[in-house]
Amino acid sequence: MVGHAVETIGGLYALVRLGFITRFRFAGPYWRWRLHTAFGRGMPESRVETLRAIVRYGRWMHRMRRLG
Repeated sequence: MVGHAVETIGGLYALVRLGFITRFRFAGPYWRWRLHTAFGRGMPESRVETLRAIVRYGRWMHRMRRLG
């Protein structure tokens, strides 16, 4: 449980960091590409599902950065 919380906090940090790197241009080329590759079969139906997917992506980024 603690590991999941730490991973989630690390993931949120990774998302904020990525936001700074892309200057929070969510309609820019990187974010358009990211949305297309993440949700190519269609966006989730609810905001809650979208938020969960974004947090999962952040946790994945956190895990990947720890590998290197």
